[in-house]
Amino acid sequence: MMDADITNPLKITFNGPANHFTDAIPVGNGRLGAMLWGGVASETLQLNEDTLWTGIPGDYTRPTAPEALSEVRHLVDNGEYAEATDAAVKLFGNPGEVYQLLGDIKLEFDDSHHAYAEETYHRELDLNTATAQVNYSVGDVEFTRECFSSKPDQVIVIKISGSKSGALSFTVSLESKLNHHSYVNGSNQIVMEGSCPGKRVTQNMNTNDEPKGIQFSAILDIQISDSTGKIHALGDKKLNVESTDWAVLFLVASSSFEGPFTKPSDSKKDPTSESLNALKSIKNLSYSDLYARHLDDYQNLFHRVSLQLSTSSEGFARDKSLKMRPLSSITDVLPKGNENDTVSTAERVNSFQIDEDPSLVELLFQYGRYLLISCSRPGTQVANLQGIWNKDLEPMWDCAPHLNINLEMNYWPSLPCNLSECQEPLFDFLTSLSINGSKTAQVNYVASGWVVHHKSDIWAKSSAVQGDAVWALWQMGGAWLCTHLWEHYKYTLDKDFLKNKAYPLLEGCALFLLDWLIEGHDGYLETNPSTSPEHNFIAWDGKTASVSYSSTMDMAIIREVFSAIISAAEDLGRNEDPLVEKVRKAQPRLRPTKIAGDGSIMEWVQEFKDPEVHHRHLSHLFGLFPGHSITIEETPDLCKAAEETLHKRGEEGPGWSTTWKTALWARLHNSEHAYRMVKHLINLVDPDHAKAFKGGLYSNLFAAHPPFQIDANFGFTAAVVEMLVQSTMNDLYLLPALPRNKWPNGCVKGLKARGGVTIDICWKEGNLHEVGLWSQDQTSLKTLHYRGTRVTVGISSGSNYRFNEQLQCMNT
Repeated sequence: MMDADITNPLKITFNGPANHFTDAIPVGNGRLGAMLWGGVASETLQLNEDTLWTGIPGDYTRPTAPEALSEVRHLVDNGEYAEATDAAVKLFGNPGEVYQLLGDIKLEFDDSHHAYAEETYHRELDLNTATAQVNYSVGDVEFTRECFSSKPDQVIVIKISGSKSGALSFTVSLESKLNHHSYVNGSNQIVMEGSCPGKRVTQNMNTNDEPKGIQFSAILDIQISDSTGKIHALGDKKLNVESTDWAVLFLVASSSFEGPFTKPSDSKKDPTSESLNALKSIKNLSYSDLYARHLDDYQNLFHRVSLQLSTSSEGFARDKSLKMRPLSSITDVLPKGNENDTVSTAERVNSFQIDEDPSLVELLFQYGRYLLISCSRPGTQVANLQGIWNKDLEPMWDCAPHLNINLEMNYWPSLPCNLSECQEPLFDFLTSLSINGSKTAQVNYVASGWVVHHKSDIWAKSSAVQGDAVWALWQMGGAWLCTHLWEHYKYTLDKDFLKNKAYPLLEGCALFLLDWLIEGHDGYLETNPSTSPEHNFIAWDGKTASVSYSSTMDMAIIREVFSAIISAAEDLGRNEDPLVEKVRKAQPRLRPTKIAGDGSIMEWVQEFKDPEVHHRHLSHLFGLFPGHSITIEETPDLCKAAEETLHKRGEEGPGWSTTWKTALWARLHNSEHAYRMVKHLINLVDPDHAKAFKGGLYSNLFAAHPPFQIDANFGFTAAVVEMLVQSTMNDLYLLPALPRNKWPNGCVKGLKARGGVTIDICWKEGNLHEVGLWSQDQTSLKTLHYRGTRVTVGISSGSNYRFNEQLQCMNT
């Protein structure tokens, strides 16, 4: 166990108020989010509620699609790929819907705040407590604001206080860009009621034809100190707080959304009543009570994993033993922060290319875990392109779940980083997708099972959206998501989950894939039409196209799903199921991954010319990561080709591409290039001069595409884990891609590995020092791998095991 006296809390810090959305501090409880700007004379908290979307349930079928499918397949068979790409438009459905915002809390302070002492200003997000704080002084009065979003009590809480009695005065309002009205309710509440558009906004939209959209309500309740101060209405929409010691603001919100299959016009929910009930449920809880309940909930998740990285062995040398504990007790080791808290996090990012401060890597790693806890909890919606934080009515890419990398990457850290509960919304979403997807499969493709394409929304849209075939025509979205079901079981070994949740979804997915595969060239089963997500090729006739057959990614995903259902059937005693027999027969007929003439992995079934060799997607490397069909031990030739592919793709790209490359290099056990991609991401982005597709980080550590896209925050956290430990059901690979000269000393505790194992690893001077393993419920054999040494050990449930640098068991 690391010495507690060398650690400090993890904090993202700022020396001034936010100038941009990406300077603001995000807080969230999975459903309710806020961005705290930290202005002095005026403060803004931008609010989100995760069910506020445009639209209503849709029809995701197209009866004319089967005829169009035959046409596209015929063109592909004839090698007319550009023509097939053009004809594919007949397979598309309607556009998807758009994630919205809730509104803003606006605070206006008295004129004296304009003269605050700038050198006293400090704003921070403490990852240890999931609390945002702002401090500054006006004259001899210090003002403090604290903000957190409570999961147990479903409320955003803001406490504002001054160091002198009666020094605090401000006005507050609640506003929204959405259609709404707000009013003062009683002496201390503002109620805002409104609605989302019943369909996405278009240029030629006739609002008279718009159906009833999702309704919402938000209520802001204010409590002030008993001894001093007063509250009164300022007009019918604002409240004025005068001369109080402190004020606590409570923001609750609800919507009429009842699920993806219920029209808002049929909803029985009353958002205002629900919001009032939420306030009523906390009326007897003090600020301290609410904060304690928030901390207990949040830290139960966040404290499961700790990470320390250092260039110095000081402190590590005193650590003679690694005491393994059950997860609930891993609360005493937190990564060290930057000791000089006057240096902002943005300045630390800006200097990383020179100082390569490993504590910033720790901070960014834990920030990914913080964000996942804050935007995805059991019962919430899935984390979208921006988690839950959005300021626009028409956000980029609709802020919608994209299934061709982005949604999956959002959940990559959930299992290895000991946050499996945070993945539950993904499986709820998958269930809804399978229901709509079965209709799409039946009508559009005359197939059984269910299918989902590259982009969805809160209504579980399953059909292809309007657009270009290069990104819209992709039938593998649901199949990729299904690999998360099997991964969840491999980490948790939850048989009930496998039987009742995962297996039925895998069955439906496999049924579709079996029907989607058709007899093709050279005796293989093939997918036609097929694309490699968002990437064109130059066909043999010199024309640009995206549609062909059996892209490498298609085959890799199908191979992964087939392997999963065969293994799942074995664990459930269903080997003789007719479906499993069909899958077992189809599996060897899938076209294998091929190596091109230049030594790289082929992206398409033929060696088409690539018009953009540095393209951001790494689709043809799916089998390496997150898949498992390309491995160093089993397929060394493909690993060599994958390495050549990564060199060919280059290092440039948006944030999510950078973190995917980090994980891919880690799977190849290439620490040098994995770290190069870590370093590549940690570049400060100026929002006023951002360059699209260049990646980087904003001052609040949000990852940049640009613009802001949250997937890379999660991808980074997952990739760092891949550098430190990799696992199969039977194997643990220790420090496989550790950059020994950059992070020579370190310790990670509480990570999860496949097979239901919790793992702690410490290393010194670039060498393994000690390993701890613990399994709560499982007894199993594990093979430990470290620099060519292999040791197989028996792990009994409920026991802690410690191994030294030679992988010798130190238990007595």
